Amino acid sequence: MTIESILLGAAAAVTVLAIAVLYRVIKGPTVQDRIIAINVIGTSTVLIIAFVAAGLNRPEFLDIALVYALLNFVISIAAAKFTIDRGEVL
Repeated sequence: MTIESILLGAAAAVTVLAIAVLYRVIKGPTVQDRIIAINVIGTSTVLIIAFVAAGLNRPEFLDIALVYALLNFVISIAAAKFTIDRGEVL
């Protein structure tokens, strides 16, 4: 078993876990639960891209992961501000 196959297996495992978090996005009970679940999926996506980049020896994918991580952070802050402004914070 090579390190590349281990990294790609880790990417597959994180993908399965991210799909499991979709339940919380759909069912939710609160808006905050949904926002956190979407943030977890975004972070999982960054990990998946990084694992694939290392597994396939494609360092240019890390630039994509970095940009996606920054976008995920900005969207999380915007969603939090939006829920506070609408008064949906418990």
